[in-house]
Amino acid sequence: MCKIPFPPGGSETPSGGRKIRVTGMKITKKHDRVEVSDFGGINLRLSLFCGQAFRWTEKSDGLFSGVVGNVPLSVRQEGDALIFYGPTVRQVGEAVVPYFDLDTDYGALLAPLRSDAFVGSAIEKYGILRIFNQPHFEALVSFIVSQCNNIPRIRSIVGRMCSLFGEPLGDGNFSFPAPGSLASAAPEELGALRSGYRESYIRSAASAVASGRTDLVSLESLGTAELRKELAELEGVGRKVADCVMLFSYERREVFPVDRHIKNVCAEIYPGGVPDEIGNSGLAQQYLFLARASDAGSLKNLAEKPG
Repeated sequence: MCKIPFPPGGSETPSGGRKIRVTGMKITKKHDRVEVSDFGGINLRLSLFCGQAFRWTEKSDGLFSGVVGNVPLSVRQEGDALIFYGPTVRQVGEAVVPYFDLDTDYGALLAPLRSDAFVGSAIEKYGILRIFNQPHFEALVSFIVSQCNNIPRIRSIVGRMCSLFGEPLGDGNFSFPAPGSLASAAPEELGALRSGYRESYIRSAASAVASGRTDLVSLESLGTAELRKELAELEGVGRKVADCVMLFSYERREVFPVDRHIKNVCAEIYPGGVPDEIGNSGLAQQYLFLARASDAGSLKNLAEKPG
């Protein structure tokens, strides 16, 4: 049994760290779109708005718009297929598929979690959630912003950050800012983000990365415990932020981020301790988060338009 608030993580079980590739996925060019099919399925809307990424906007008719790296795109789910508008076939294969983790066999990842009564019920209710693989610096800054914050406000701050400091990509889209752009910003410029006390943390992290003191790419080779320690050396990065960055950017699926909401739901559901199969699975954490949001009546607000 794992003990909340900090399960150990680090397992190499299918529900934890080991990546199992899906076979048979198809990427097909169809007129003005690229279709990805036979990858095992996804609940696209919940995966986009479950609190792991903050740059997606819901349009009309089931269309969602966002930016993957420097590739602006729109995506719609049709059955078990995803239809992408904007990127080329090559961009879908090299950037979009890895971002959405479409090349991972989620049937294998979810299989050991289904035996848990609570998580198994959530899987049946919500379908397949996928853990995104976001650019390191984008994830780092986004989760610094997420501290003591709510999803609509996080999205607002991140959106302003991109429009003020990112590079224009056309049609009102912007790249995520480069570290140097944030590090060199004047105080009044960063103040325009309205991020509160997080402003100094954003500048500090950006300066560390821009100067080379922190090399986010080289950290990929570290073990989970050492990676967590290195990330926590950055000002404003505690255990929760470091774990979110590892889960949503470094493919450390064994990491189980804990905040007060997750701590409370785990104490309620698992009074004797969190089973290892659950506590060593970031994917299980996402289902617990959604279940609690649904119970609290706030699930409908996850995709609320940022103000």
